[in-house]
Amino acid sequence: MIRLANKDDLDGILKLYNELRSNDPTLPHALAVERWQQMINDDRTHIVVADINGTLAATCALSINLSIAVGARPFGLIEHVVTRLDFRRQGLSQQVLSYAIDLAWQLHCYKVMLLSGAKLNGAHKVYSAVGFDGDRERGFVIKAPDMAAKNTE
Repeated sequence: MIRLANKDDLDGILKLYNELRSNDPTLPHALAVERWQQMINDDRTHIVVADINGTLAATCALSINLSIAVGARPFGLIEHVVTRLDFRRQGLSQQVLSYAIDLAWQLHCYKVMLLSGAKLNGAHKVYSAVGFDGDRERGFVIKAPDMAAKNTE
């Protein structure tokens, strides 16, 4: 089942994020709980999950950003797309992405953006399959000085 995450999904999300970013520092549990509550209660942050019989198998995060451009319509940003290794190649990433994109349209976004590692060709095929156009616009990234030397895709 594809759905929005709830307060009880923190452990499953942390496991997924560990697969995505295994070199990240360990997050203190109290900070993880505090931040998770902030995210769940923020009406501009939407964590989409694929829940397979109680196991979080895939996720992506949709952030809604307010704007005064394009008739004051917001835009969406999708990050942290990940599917558990043992659930890959079942279309779950496409499903969570499609859910997030549909939600962005419901929230009147005029566009949705997603950044991806330049060499993640398999992921790029998934993104194209749900409608992202890698040739339409070009993304640029700058990392905080303390993160620049780390592998922080």
